[in-house]
Amino acid sequence: MARRRLPLYRLLLLVFGSTFILGLMLWLISSFYRLYLEISFTSPLLANLLLLVLIALLVVLIVAFIYYLGLFGRSRSTPPRPLPQVPEVKTEAAQSNLEAIRQQVAQIQDEVARQALLEQSAQIEASLARGELLVVVFGTGAAGKTSLVNALIGRIVGRIDAPMGTTEAGETYRLKLKGLPRRILITDTPGILEAGVAGTEREKLARELATEADLLLFVVDNDLRQSEYQPLRMLAQIGKRSLLVLNKIDLYSASDREAIMARLRQRVRDFIPPADVIAIAANPQPVTVESGETLVPEPEVLPLMRRLAAILRAEGEDLIADNILLQSQRLGEQARELLDAQQQKQAEKIVERYQWIGAGAIAVTPLPVVDLLATVAVNAQMVVEIGRIYGCELNMERGRELALSLGKTIAGLGIVKGAIELLSIPLQFNVTTYLAGKAIQGVTAAYLTRIAGKSFIEYFRRDRDWGDGGMTEVVQQQFQLNRKDEFVKEFIQQALAKVIKPLEATSERDRER
Repeated sequence: MARRRLPLYRLLLLVFGSTFILGLMLWLISSFYRLYLEISFTSPLLANLLLLVLIALLVVLIVAFIYYLGLFGRSRSTPPRPLPQVPEVKTEAAQSNLEAIRQQVAQIQDEVARQALLEQSAQIEASLARGELLVVVFGTGAAGKTSLVNALIGRIVGRIDAPMGTTEAGETYRLKLKGLPRRILITDTPGILEAGVAGTEREKLARELATEADLLLFVVDNDLRQSEYQPLRMLAQIGKRSLLVLNKIDLYSASDREAIMARLRQRVRDFIPPADVIAIAANPQPVTVESGETLVPEPEVLPLMRRLAAILRAEGEDLIADNILLQSQRLGEQARELLDAQQQKQAEKIVERYQWIGAGAIAVTPLPVVDLLATVAVNAQMVVEIGRIYGCELNMERGRELALSLGKTIAGLGIVKGAIELLSIPLQFNVTTYLAGKAIQGVTAAYLTRIAGKSFIEYFRRDRDWGDGGMTEVVQQQFQLNRKDEFVKEFIQQALAKVIKPLEATSERDRER
């Protein structure tokens, strides 16, 4: 690389400085030499010290001169500015989330769901590495979203290349904004609030795209309707940075325009600052001049362009980091919900199996009083297996303690009596008088085991925590959920097959003997 030539005044300054330093060095050497000769006759030691001082001064002057020359000779060309880095704390948090998601996904048995989550995770990682800024244009179909996109593209750099993808979800374009090192992707989405099934599907896709945006342009053509306000507020609540754009201002008088802008700013003041509510005319209506000629005005989007550029320059890196972190958190929630549903389904199968095991034990050996404490051993094993589903390894002793504690709570709440009253009447219509007592005890034991098992599922789902209301509240909630008519009818039908018929068969064999 060629060196830049020094300006004349700097060259003269360099020559003058060099001459001055050399003259000063000669004067110092001469003066110190005469002083050295005078002192050496009386005090040789002091003379030697002066000689050392002289040498040190000479070294300092030489070093200063060399450093000065180096400053002037150094190239002053500005190195290329590196691509800004996404804030490390948020990036690390997103990466930690993605790692936790992969561990959760590995436990999901549904192959389709597992692959979908892995693909989404890979997309987030690619976004993290690529670092493009995604601006999404969102709003009703009649608000002029596409006109806005066309105006922005034409005014900034024009359409660089073909759309990245043309789908029902809209079109995405690549843009480059002066002074911004990152590329901008701007996406035009389908309109919301369209009628019909197809409109509902397009709105769903549009909302999904909006939640993936780094920056959202919410376009309206009048004051916000409630149906527009709700999605805008929802997007703000999940952390979307949004600009509210009033389009088609050429259709309003100056006073009407100011009134609409004032109402918009007032309605969104809690989540969008006034400076981010902007008025434009993306596709102004043609006007007829006195000569009869029709003119098409230029789009009025400069205020939006300025605000958009200011936000992306000042907040672009934080917007990317916030969005990636948000996407990873949302993906983590999806993974947790799938895993929770899978674990709950597996745990409920365990409960169903043990409720009928307990019912059989009580029906074969009836007790004077139906009591869940009599099935503590069965319930202890059930607790251990449910805990294993949720990654908690319990021994039988701990399982027995939990089962006993919950059995006492059920008895203390009067749920045993309530269960007998709930099940006795429908059972009496389906079994003989001879078997009624055994059937009621066995089926009631199954029902109580179910209440206990469902309560333990909630306990493990909450990471071995009964919640603020404690065990009592959880048990009461499960009892209320499992006493609904539709459930009781289905439960009785299962009991007839799993408890009553085996009892009748056993009784028949006993009579034949």
